[in-house]
Amino acid sequence: TRAALMTGRYPMRHGLQVGVVRPWAQYGLPLDEQTLAQGLKSAGYATAIVGKWHLGHYQPEYLPTRRGFDHQYGHYNGAIDYFDHTRDGGFDWHRDDMVCRDQGYSTHLIADESVKIVQQYAGKKPFFLYVPFNAVHSPHQVPKEYLQPFDHLQGDRRIYAGMLWAMDEAVGRIVKAIDEANVRSNTLFFFSSDNGGPAPGKVTDNGPLRAGKGTVYEGGVRVPAFMTWEGKIPAGSIVKTPMHMVDLYPTLLGVANAKVEQRLPIDGIDIREAIFQGKPMVDRDILLNAAPNWGAMRSGDWKIVVNGSKSLLNVDGQEEIAKDDRSPANLELFDLSVDPNEKTNLAKEQPTRAKELLDRWKKYQAQALPP
Repeated sequence: TRAALMTGRYPMRHGLQVGVVRPWAQYGLPLDEQTLAQGLKSAGYATAIVGKWHLGHYQPEYLPTRRGFDHQYGHYNGAIDYFDHTRDGGFDWHRDDMVCRDQGYSTHLIADESVKIVQQYAGKKPFFLYVPFNAVHSPHQVPKEYLQPFDHLQGDRRIYAGMLWAMDEAVGRIVKAIDEANVRSNTLFFFSSDNGGPAPGKVTDNGPLRAGKGTVYEGGVRVPAFMTWEGKIPAGSIVKTPMHMVDLYPTLLGVANAKVEQRLPIDGIDIREAIFQGKPMVDRDILLNAAPNWGAMRSGDWKIVVNGSKSLLNVDGQEEIAKDDRSPANLELFDLSVDPNEKTNLAKEQPTRAKELLDRWKKYQAQALPP
C-alpha cells in the first residue's frame, strides 16, 4: 500500500506483490520510481515522513531523505516494539535517517514530531506531512491507561482497542496544531487504513465482509477512508465508487498543481472531481493483486479472485491470519452489487464474463516484476 501511495503504481510493478520488505531484506522500492514526495517537492512543498517507511533501507539511496523527504522521523520496518523500538534484534528509530534514541511509546513520539512539523511550516510554506503510524499493527502494546475504558473486551482485542484510542488521540493532536496555526481552510486531510483487519472475530471486526488482512477478499482490501478540506469538499458527502491507493498520487499532485514529468506510466487516476464535486468516476479495472499464482481484479461491480486460498498468508511474520471457512475454487466471480460479502461464486454460471476478466487480469500478471 505504501508503494502504491508513493508512486501511483501497483505494487506488482515494484516486485512487492507477495509481501512487505523484511527487516534484513536486500531490496526496496526501485530507485527508478518517482515518489509523491519528490513530485510535491518540485512544486515548492516542504516534505516530511513521520512514522513507518517500510520501503527499503539496505542502502542509503533507499532511505526517505534520498526519496524526496526533507525530514524523516520514525522507523524503517514494520512490527517494531512500541516501547524499545526494536525488531528482530535491531534498533529501529531514526531522525533524518540517523539513529535517534528518543524514548517513549511510538504513537506518542509520532504525534509529538508531527505537531512540530506543523508548527514549523503551517502558514509559512506549503507542506506535505505523511504520517504512517505504526499503530495499530502488531505487536499489540499500549500504555496501561489506554486499557481502562475497554474492560468489557478480552485479550488482544482489548489491547487493540487501546492502541486505536491512542492513535485517534494522536491524530487529534495533529489536527489541533493545524487549527492553532489557523490553516484549516487551506489544508487537505486524507486518512485511510492500508488493509482490512487481521484475525477477524478474534482481534478485529470486518463485519460481514469475507476474510481479512493478507487476502484479496473484501475483508482484506475494502477499507474506509476519508478526505476533509474545509470549504472545498462538501461535508458529509459520500463517494461509493471504489478508489485505489494509486489514485492518491495523481490526485495530490493535481491539488498542488505540481507539473511532474513522469518517468514511468502510472496506474492511478485523478479523483478530484468525484471527491470535490460528486461527479461519477470513469469505468475502469482496479487490480487488487497479481502474484505469480493468485490475485484479484475488480471491474465495476464485478470481481474475480484467482486461487483465493493462496493469498491466506502470514504476511508479516507477526499476525495470525484467520483462515476463511469457505474452500474457494480455482477461479471465483462475484457480483459485489448484490453480494458484497462474496458468498456466491458465479464463475460457472457466467463463464464468458469470468474468462474475459481473467484474461485482463493475466495481462497485469504478465507485466509484474518477479517478487
